[in-house]
Amino acid sequence: MAVRIRLRRMGRKKLPHYRVVVTDRAAPREGRFVETVGHYKPLMNPARLVLDLERVDYWIGQGAVPSDTVSSLIHKARKGGDDIVALGEVSVEEEKAKKVGALAAKRKAHAEKPVAAPAAAKAAKSDVATESDAEGGSGEAS
Repeated sequence: MAVRIRLRRMGRKKLPHYRVVVTDRAAPREGRFVETVGHYKPLMNPARLVLDLERVDYWIGQGAVPSDTVSSLIHKARKGGDDIVALGEVSVEEEKAKKVGALAAKRKAHAEKPVAAPAAAKAAKSDVATESDAEGGSGEAS
């Protein structure tokens, strides 16, 4: 049995993520596989890569041939990642906390900005009204 290490597409339309699997060379891309040795999420920023390098080395020792893409991912995993591919998994709690913090900061900035603008406009309007009252006008421009 000729064995390959390749990507198995998962996810939904236009939002793919991949499992790195050991499979028979003749099996279809989403078909049967022998073992999952990691996963790759290219749409995250930076892309996330999780590989079990011990199992990858075992299968390469058994004669498995990695695909070109998986070969480059293995190389990046061995050197510790780079600015495009980060190693390890991001926890869901960290992602949620990060998004909530960013949203709170955005809301705070948005809340401060509109409050300051109407207050300044109201102050300017009251200054115009007091000037016209001082001149003896009815408050309307002549």
